[in-house]
Amino acid sequence: MEIRLYFQMLRRGWWLIVLTALLALAASLFFSFLVTPQYRATASFILIPSSISLSTGPDVVRSYDTIGSVSVISTYAQIMNSDRIYSDTLAMLKLQPQQVKDYTYQAAVLPNTTILELSVTGPDPNVVAALANAIGDQTISYSDRINQVFVITFLDRAVPPTLPISPQPLLNAGVALVFGLIAGAVLAVLREQLRIPLDAFRQRHRLDPITGVYSSRYFPRAVDESLAENPNEVFTIGFVELTGLRDTVDSLPTASQQWILRKVTDLLRNELRGNDVIGRRNELSFELMLPNTSASAANRIFERIHQALSTPLELGALGITVNLDSHIGGAEYSNNISVSELFAKAENALTNARRDNANPIYVWGIKSPFWPQQEANAG
Repeated sequence: MEIRLYFQMLRRGWWLIVLTALLALAASLFFSFLVTPQYRATASFILIPSSISLSTGPDVVRSYDTIGSVSVISTYAQIMNSDRIYSDTLAMLKLQPQQVKDYTYQAAVLPNTTILELSVTGPDPNVVAALANAIGDQTISYSDRINQVFVITFLDRAVPPTLPISPQPLLNAGVALVFGLIAGAVLAVLREQLRIPLDAFRQRHRLDPITGVYSSRYFPRAVDESLAENPNEVFTIGFVELTGLRDTVDSLPTASQQWILRKVTDLLRNELRGNDVIGRRNELSFELMLPNTSASAANRIFERIHQALSTPLELGALGITVNLDSHIGGAEYSNNISVSELFAKAENALTNARRDNANPIYVWGIKSPFWPQQEANAG
């Protein structure tokens, strides 16, 4: 289940994975072509007993035992790495330290051998080869002056390299692509994990926790957003008030109150269309938004809602019958009025519905038997 969930996260965030991989690839290629190529030349040397130390048989054995000592071969590596040898090398090549500031060198002993390997790295293939060979010559010259027992000599001289060791655009691009895919996958998962709690947080503030419809705080924003998307759309809002609960709701247990509200929500959903919006206005009333619905069409829907809410609700566990006694006021959006003006007209319509016991439905924007003549003329 966990693996399937992660695959779903990766599938939803595929664009983020591709984008991250492409950015990593582009950055790798960009920097690869910006970086100055580096070349490396390598020279190898062998340390052997001198001809003077090999005068007798026992001396030969002792000489090879001594040369095999780690301290002896390491000493020659240190000599090759010394500043003195490097200074003599630059003097021989007639180079200033500033000219070779981008070059590095390192001598190392190959394991279990009496062979040293000297590597020089820098931006010019000819200079790295010349430095490697010159450092070797200076080391040989210096060791010949101070030691007659061992001889260090070239095994292989350095040659100018033809290919740089760095950058390697294709290799770097491949590595960057792999890391980009991994980073993109991680970002996609993190994005989903952050989005889910954020969506839950938003939903908690958008929805009424008891009925699951829009909260009174969010409903006006939903109307405003709908109006912003379709400024020329004809729609109607309505306020449905459960007047019959006014005197009984406080005496009912909380669970019963919530059951009634959920039952009313179900009745509203049954009478409305899929694109209609329901909100909970306050403890005793709901608010509706009917897109693409004129005042006259909304009036017919409100009549069906009033009829559905006219059936008393039986609270069997308490042996109580509750009459909802609903009143409905509505208003059609027109003449580019503001959302606050639209809500005020719906509130005014609801006030008229409360006053007229014979006509529990009023919709601003139409002339109907349910609308007082003075209100119709004002509309």
